[in-house]
Amino acid sequence: MTQSKEKQLHLGVLLYGCGHHQAAWLMPDSSIEQIGDISYYQSLAQIAEKGCFDAVFFADNQSFQAKDSSVMPAFWFDPIVNLTAISQVTNHIGLVTTISSTFSNPFTASRQLLSLDHLTKGRVGWNLVTSMTDAEALNHSMDELPPHDKRYKKADEFAALMNKLFLSWEPEEFLHNRQERALINASNIEPFNHRGTYFNVNGPSTTPRSPQGKPVSMQAGASKQGIKLAAKYADAVYSVSWNLKQAKAFRKKLDDQIKQSENSDRYIKVLPGLVTYVGLTHEEALQKKAALDEQLPIETALKQLSFFIQQDCTNWELDKAVPRLPPVEEFTGPVGRYETILEIIHDTQPTVRELLGYLNAGGGHHTLIGTPEEIVDQMQVWFEAGVADGFNLMPPTLPGSLEDFVELIVPEMQRRGIFREEYEGQSFREHLGLNK
Repeated sequence: MTQSKEKQLHLGVLLYGCGHHQAAWLMPDSSIEQIGDISYYQSLAQIAEKGCFDAVFFADNQSFQAKDSSVMPAFWFDPIVNLTAISQVTNHIGLVTTISSTFSNPFTASRQLLSLDHLTKGRVGWNLVTSMTDAEALNHSMDELPPHDKRYKKADEFAALMNKLFLSWEPEEFLHNRQERALINASNIEPFNHRGTYFNVNGPSTTPRSPQGKPVSMQAGASKQGIKLAAKYADAVYSVSWNLKQAKAFRKKLDDQIKQSENSDRYIKVLPGLVTYVGLTHEEALQKKAALDEQLPIETALKQLSFFIQQDCTNWELDKAVPRLPPVEEFTGPVGRYETILEIIHDTQPTVRELLGYLNAGGGHHTLIGTPEEIVDQMQVWFEAGVADGFNLMPPTLPGSLEDFVELIVPEMQRRGIFREEYEGQSFREHLGLNK
């Protein structure tokens, strides 16, 4: 079925270590030796650009807790530095970095983003987070992370201030008129004198508005405060949904919050995380997942599962069905992850080993296994249901799973007319169909 150009899927890819499956680094052909080599990330971005992806995306963690020998040093490079290097070997793909409002200076962060946006003629986006761990706080002159509500109040002020800085003056005000000895139009470049609870910034930025208006604003928080923040500031959101039921629930929460916001008629694009195992046959795809699952550090994975479900499962038999778990109403621990585990069990009837594989290759994101046709069938269901404007790919292995997606799944989407065959614009906003 052919879709109009106005209705096409968007694709991002979250680049992480040598893949999102925790056993990816143990595979014989893994890229583990390359994660400290900038050319590795440049090559991954080039693969994604070959597939006409909208963007590459880096998460971030500002602490390194190497308590055991299996900790992945995935955040070897600062994301903005990494993306700057990537920008020099790509021409179209969007470049999205994570920025923590809890730790970042808004003047510096906005200046860095605007600089990269000018360097790339408008290919930059930023994902606003409030950070998650006390270990990160200890690296920023804090004894612990501020409370959740306080972090989100600070994030709200941070996002508003970033927009002021992004748009503080126009490139046209740089006159450089030799004949009239006029360098800038000073009357149109004024301080905005922000005085807030968390930040005091005179402004304006040293850097003018970018070619795409301002960098694309992304958000990933699924809490009530996170969704409220997204409804106020985001152009698009990354989400976590194992199945269609969870995806519909998230879309409804976001839409309901938008209706309560100042811009009640705006539309925010939703990009759920997606893990894929693709093969020319269904059996080949299953074998790719099984090969990774076989290499999982089982003791570590079982300890993690025990934490998620708040009971000891270290003695469970790996190749038998998951024992019955209590309903969510009886669960007293963190509910979100537990709900996802129950949904995985309900949908797949997995063995313990298979469940560990799902949880250790994306942490409960939508997972599709099969031929290109089978996988695109399911992507299209979410797309046409209005719960996904596209997906943020989380490849189990890198570069292997990303190459598989580009070589097998992208052509199937293009054949159906739901994904671009070439880039038609320059900026990230144009890729996403957003206004300046």
